[in-house]
Amino acid sequence: MSPSRATPATGSGTPSGELGRVTRARVKSVEVETDRGVFMISVAAELANMHPQTLRMYEARGLVEPKRSPRGTRLYSQEDVQKLRRIQEMTGELGLNLAGVQRVLDLESEVQSMHERIEELELQALHAQVQLAEELERVRRSFRAELVPLRGAAGTELVRAADARSPFRRPPGERV
Repeated sequence: MSPSRATPATGSGTPSGELGRVTRARVKSVEVETDRGVFMISVAAELANMHPQTLRMYEARGLVEPKRSPRGTRLYSQEDVQKLRRIQEMTGELGLNLAGVQRVLDLESEVQSMHERIEELELQALHAQVQLAEELERVRRSFRAELVPLRGAAGTELVRAADARSPFRRPPGERV
């Protein structure tokens, strides 16, 4: 089907012999980063089911920080809209005031930072563990090269290669 086609107009108040045009717009799906400011305040307010003045008040209180266009227009992201809905949920359903909402958001941010730090420390610990395992294996190999079996009156014993070759060697089993 073509994007537009001519159809007879009926019930539109036009003469029956005239053709009206019906156009169909093709809508393409557009993917945008969730933190990119794309919604003007009126759209963001509608998406969050709030009045635009409420968004301005939340911005003044520091609860949301919309991006700005080069001309200074507020541009809200999908993340901002989700945050606005979350604020609305905390004030409406949980009964928190805006100071309480701010505290909850600060604590959530702190918890997120702690999780990121824990992941970073776990990664560092994993790297340290790998390095220690490599060092341990290197030490084991060096000891294997140094230890040789030595037969003596007490039987076979593992001794350092330097002690086995030494003209002043100690009898097997004798410790220093």
